[in-house]
Amino acid sequence: MTDVSVVDIDLDHAPQQRPASASRSTPWLVAAGVTVVAAALGLTLTLRSGSAPACAAGRTLAAAPPTGTTTHSGKATFYDSNGAGGNCSNPAAPANKLYVALGPTEYAAGAACGGFLDVTGAKGTVRVLIMDQCPECAPGHLDLSREAFARIAEPVQGLVPVTYRAVVNPPLPGPLTFRIKEGASQFWFAVRVGNHGNPLRSVEVRQGDSGPWRPAARQDYNYWLIASGAGAGPFTIRVSDVYGNRATVSGIRMAPGQVQNSAVRMYGRGGVAATPRPSGSARPPGKRPIAGTPTPTSRPVEVAKASTPATSTPSTRPAETNARWCAG
Repeated sequence: MTDVSVVDIDLDHAPQQRPASASRSTPWLVAAGVTVVAAALGLTLTLRSGSAPACAAGRTLAAAPPTGTTTHSGKATFYDSNGAGGNCSNPAAPANKLYVALGPTEYAAGAACGGFLDVTGAKGTVRVLIMDQCPECAPGHLDLSREAFARIAEPVQGLVPVTYRAVVNPPLPGPLTFRIKEGASQFWFAVRVGNHGNPLRSVEVRQGDSGPWRPAARQDYNYWLIASGAGAGPFTIRVSDVYGNRATVSGIRMAPGQVQNSAVRMYGRGGVAATPRPSGSARPPGKRPIAGTPTPTSRPVEVAKASTPATSTPSTRPAETNARWCAG
């Protein structure tokens, strides 16, 4: 079933006409009157036709990623991230190059990161990783990778109707991974979680294996932040997704810039606490932010395996490969 957005239009404040002079109407007053009548007529025709500006419709929706089994209708364009991992801070685009950028409403300040969508067009269905934000895209506008678009339509079309739905509990590429951000210390903590499959609901951190859990705040670039720090480590991190899956991993070290691979899967096999194995990922060059201050918005691009996401620079889409529109 197709979801229909209802737009409330204010009918209580219609355009007001100025009263004409008792003697005669001057030309500019006549023109003004014609303009008001035309505007009112246009509003009436719009209301009778049942149409409304798509951008206005988008602003009435609460920001939230696509979840559950609901099938949505929309349209798709395509772009090329040029190998970058998008605003979700992936180290790189996935090896199969099947990914999607969502508009602000469905990207939901990073809440959609790491989830998957099944997108269906005239040629078939493709599964894509949510890894980027399309700032100018309205709800229902999917900006697919060029490779993903070619699976569902002919690229020469540029803009096509599609249906899409969230993938619940997709196959996982591996156990959970954790990356402490550059500049982190006992006074400022930020971590990115990888390989979780479904969109995440919460990340909690505690020092060692005991003590109170401290909630981390999601950032729109897909790191989880505790601005006052979480201690010197090692840490135990508890991860929950939007469908109630929960996993706890202990032994996460204060090792900024390194991807730490655990032996715990978000769901399916595993799910018990385990000690992570440090990877050989090197810290990228760049200045460390002062402890206790917000992380910089510009992030260096890293070269890493797609199955162990870390961080990235938000991609810049070439104008010629992006046919932008305001979804209806």
